[in-house]
Amino acid sequence: MTGDRSIPTAGTGVNAAMESSHSPVARHPDAAGAGPLDQEEQAARDIAEVPAVEVITAAAVHLMSAAAVKCGLAEDVDADLDEARKLITALAALVTAAAPEIGNQHARPLRDGLRSLQLAFREASVVPDAPGQGPGEKWTGAVS
Repeated sequence: MTGDRSIPTAGTGVNAAMESSHSPVARHPDAAGAGPLDQEEQAARDIAEVPAVEVITAAAVHLMSAAAVKCGLAEDVDADLDEARKLITALAALVTAAAPEIGNQHARPLRDGLRSLQLAFREASVVPDAPGQGPGEKWTGAVS
């Protein structure tokens, strides 16, 4: 990722917005005596500062990580190829759609990771898909 900004984590950003919506102490800005920005407003400001390329890349990395685990690439975890197929297909759609927007320097490593996952899926499959029918190949073309 670029710069010194990061995707908000627990306690900030989107997670804080989700957590604060259930918080009994979150104050509405119109409430009498409302102090500094409430958590939801702060979360919106936090995520507004994160460049789109970083949000897209983070989403892709989460999909890649989950797909790798589902392909059986993690120790002591059985493969679940049905789940892996869904994740790889979603990743392929995201990478293909986002590539023109995020530029080649960001898209290339995502494409490389996607291709590696597609090949790992093919290797893990007992019954291989026909060329062009594997996960995500609707968007990427046949992977060999």
